[in-house]
Amino acid sequence: MTKNTTTNHQNNPNSVTSEAAATPLNATANFARFGSGMTAHLKAWITALQKANDLLPSNLRFDDVDFEQGANDQGKISLSLIEQLEDLPVFALSVVVQKHALRSSGGSELDKKSDFEAHIAEWAQQNPLWQIIKVVRSTDELQDHSGSDRLTSVLTYRYILMPSDTTIMQPGKKSAAARLLDEGITAHLRQFINTLPITSDLGGDAAIDCHIVSLAKMLRPHRVAVFDMDSTLIEQEVIVELAKHANIGDQVSEITESAMRGEIDFDTSFTERVALLEGLSTHALDDIQQQLTLSAGARTLLATLKSLGYYTVLVSGGFTYFAQRIAQELGIDEVYANELDIEDGAVTGNVQLPIVNGERKALIVQQVAKRMQLPLSQVICVGDGANDLPMMAIADLGVAYHAKPIVRARADAAINATGLEGVLYVLGYAAQDLL
Repeated sequence: MTKNTTTNHQNNPNSVTSEAAATPLNATANFARFGSGMTAHLKAWITALQKANDLLPSNLRFDDVDFEQGANDQGKISLSLIEQLEDLPVFALSVVVQKHALRSSGGSELDKKSDFEAHIAEWAQQNPLWQIIKVVRSTDELQDHSGSDRLTSVLTYRYILMPSDTTIMQPGKKSAAARLLDEGITAHLRQFINTLPITSDLGGDAAIDCHIVSLAKMLRPHRVAVFDMDSTLIEQEVIVELAKHANIGDQVSEITESAMRGEIDFDTSFTERVALLEGLSTHALDDIQQQLTLSAGARTLLATLKSLGYYTVLVSGGFTYFAQRIAQELGIDEVYANELDIEDGAVTGNVQLPIVNGERKALIVQQVAKRMQLPLSQVICVGDGANDLPMMAIADLGVAYHAKPIVRARADAAINATGLEGVLYVLGYAAQDLL
């Protein structure tokens, strides 16, 4: 567990960090290095990509990726190759299906898995301008998990999608190709889903996630993972729990609705809601803290990311009183949140500036990356609300977690079928990679 201590980073008064934050992560100008935990993951994707070398430009080959672990237990991959690949319409397709959805349709699970794979192959046959290459591991099935976390039992399917027509394999074609693929594959998979008797109690449409992202994002070893707290790392919205405890739920809801209608901005709504908490005792805060529950998959996700060498950051529009404890429980390295002003054992109702709003979240992410001497292309951000969009927009990968429609639409990927462990599936890992 990380022991967090308050530090004074320049321009970051909301910060609670560990001393490890001062240590830059290793990345040379030409290569990104990866630890042994990433080797099988990268090897699976690159092995699949090598099967279609003849479809790539002649100057773009992934034959010389060093998977051997040297004295520093690190392999390396050319950043130049990744950057060139990112400009092209070459995509990673990761499909995550809840196993119970396949079971519900009758027949053996193996038959249904084969049916699903056949349905994807059918799309490829109907779209000859595209090549679809399966990414293979020994198994992509989540095994029984003996830990304390609640994980969704899933099957994962991973593919590379790339043009078989050289006229499409052009940088200028990427955006249009991404939209067409997203619409076409999603619609095709929806046909298969509609054949399954998936009811609302079985998850409905949320029984499947389909992620289509640039393959470069699968191959680039990310180094920093940033998380929102409320309704992301934890299941609750803390301000709502505080309002319930103080019997001001209706008043807080009115302010929230006014903000959603655009009548007041986030900072004003936050200030008004905090003012209503005046007099709430620290005993009440502690009671609420005890009632907060981690989101399903949170422990597994953070443990896996740490094993892969990620530096983790919590950036919340909530309060350090709760965020620091959640971070300690999950072993998160660094925390940014609003300070809840307390005097004589009670909340004063005053707001300490600056408020951690959406713009400040993005600024914090930029400052963390700069301090770590890392480009934003090695950062991923995960959140659920509109206030998370600015930081998600500047990260290499912005992931929406059980989010509102506007957030899902603007994110690089959206998780609905699993808990937070789904972030690993977005990153291209198989179910068997989870700790």
